[in-house]
Amino acid sequence: MRTHLLLPVAALLLSGCLKEELPVEARPRGSAEQVQLCMGSGYQDQLWVDLGTRTVVRSNPKTAWDLAFESAPGGWRVWLNGSRLMTAWDIGVVDMSTPTDTTGMALARRIDAPSGNPDSTAIGDWRGTQHVHIIDLGYNAFGTHMGLRKLLMLDVTATTFVFRTAALDGSGVQEHTLAKSGSSAHTMFSFANGPVDVEPPTGTWDMVFTQYTHQFLDPFIPYIVTGVLTPSGVRVARVAGADLNAVTLADTLQHPFSTARDAIGFDWKVYSFDGGYYVVDPSLVYIVQDQQGLFHKLHFLDFYNDQGIVGCPTWEVQEL
Repeated sequence: MRTHLLLPVAALLLSGCLKEELPVEARPRGSAEQVQLCMGSGYQDQLWVDLGTRTVVRSNPKTAWDLAFESAPGGWRVWLNGSRLMTAWDIGVVDMSTPTDTTGMALARRIDAPSGNPDSTAIGDWRGTQHVHIIDLGYNAFGTHMGLRKLLMLDVTATTFVFRTAALDGSGVQEHTLAKSGSSAHTMFSFANGPVDVEPPTGTWDMVFTQYTHQFLDPFIPYIVTGVLTPSGVRVARVAGADLNAVTLADTLQHPFSTARDAIGFDWKVYSFDGGYYVVDPSLVYIVQDQQGLFHKLHFLDFYNDQGIVGCPTWEVQEL
């Protein structure tokens, strides 16, 4: 019933040995391997994948966290959980303990750039502003709205973030000191549960299968899509209209790498409104350089399992 499309995977060819280097025995590359993952009912789970082993190193419900704080000593940015269509609205310097009217929020709220551009976050550079943001917590896997909260960022050091939270009516003001993770690129926080251990340690994962918020331009509207995001340190090249078996590292000369977190993204599938199902085309190939510096080529074959359940992508991958 479904036609298969192929995602392009392109990689950058790195140059050869220096004169002083000793030759290294070639690594066995192996044959292409098919992998299937399922994100659960309503795409409820986020699956963090190590490309080298083709395994899920961690999984969590997308409702497990709300905010992601940069863990690096110099990190100060705050990201929203885009898998739920979360948004932020800057309402300036106000008293957190007073009720807030949300009139105008629909037009002024912002999302994080789906590319992961650090200069295009919904909350932006909050340092020294004392601005309060209204955080729309978005929707769970079953389409239920999760409410609104207030957020006031106060301070950041090499090891901690300090901020206040409150309900929309000003009640329940709390001040939090959040210790930065010593192993993960981001430290996650839940308005309901406080600090939560979600993102795997840096270097242990290369892709996360998840929903995320994409900004469509025609019409101009943020929308939840389902796809693959990659962390800092992973590079992706797309080779369209290709045969997976014929793709080599040399293809990256014409298809350069991208470090955008949505370089794989969601558009390896399209929805057929006539048929009422997703269609994947096996001519879109990706070349991915993983956290260990190794190159892989992959494409997608299906978005359904054998029982016809959606949200179970099958992909074929081979190390280059």
